[in-house]
Amino acid sequence: PDLLTEVFESRPEVLAHNVETVPRIFKRIRPAFRYDRSLDVLTQARTFGLVPKSNLILGMGETRDEVSQALRDLHDAGCELITITQYLRPSPRHHPVERWVKPEEFVDLATEAEEIGFAGVMSGPLVRSSYRAGRLYRQAMELRSR
Repeated sequence: PDLLTEVFESRPEVLAHNVETVPRIFKRIRPAFRYDRSLDVLTQARTFGLVPKSNLILGMGETRDEVSQALRDLHDAGCELITITQYLRPSPRHHPVERWVKPEEFVDLATEAEEIGFAGVMSGPLVRSSYRAGRLYRQAMELRSR
């Protein structure tokens, strides 16, 4: 916690902590991390007055319902910005791609995330975690000033 406070006190414009996947497969994909701890980091960042951001990577074995729940979990934790992208296997030693997400699903997920209440959403097969970060940040600031 002390190290988190040190990061928070440096006042980053956005605190990015990428959850990347859903609870059911989280340990397999991110063995050194815990889903609930990641949500807690985002909550603490929001409580500190920062703009929390996260990322979901699709195609690693999650279901559509699990993605919807993860979006709700992230928003409930205080996450304001979300990027949603396709998993691309970096090498044969890494987790295989279990499915290629259709472009329409990315559009549907963007709409869903906006309806949930995210201030900024980028969703697409080639979106990356920092994709158009400035635009997402401005959207969050505009929403906060209303």
